[in-house]
Amino acid sequence: MFISNAFAQTAAGGTDNPLMSFLPIILMFVVLYFLMIRPQMKRQKEQKSMMEALAKGDEVVTAGGMLGKVSKVADAYVTLEVANGTEVVVQKGAISTLLPKGTLKSL
Repeated sequence: MFISNAFAQTAAGGTDNPLMSFLPIILMFVVLYFLMIRPQMKRQKEQKSMMEALAKGDEVVTAGGMLGKVSKVADAYVTLEVANGTEVVVQKGAISTLLPKGTLKSL
């Protein structure tokens, strides 16, 4: 005989514990949580706190790449001054980055 009976039983899936067969799937979900879901939730939380902290005079970048200074903040909209006397109204969700003070002057 080429294969012993004990080896044939283990190769055919003779594990008695059903938890051991689900262990790789459970481990994949744990790794997925820590590598993808948790960091994404952290980024969303930071973005939400940045949106709530927007104030007049902040310099921001919109999702479309437009730079401007916040001149008015409403509940859902923000008015940006993109040039002297030129104001644009955008949704708060369109603001992607809060720039350090003085960034627009240096450009």
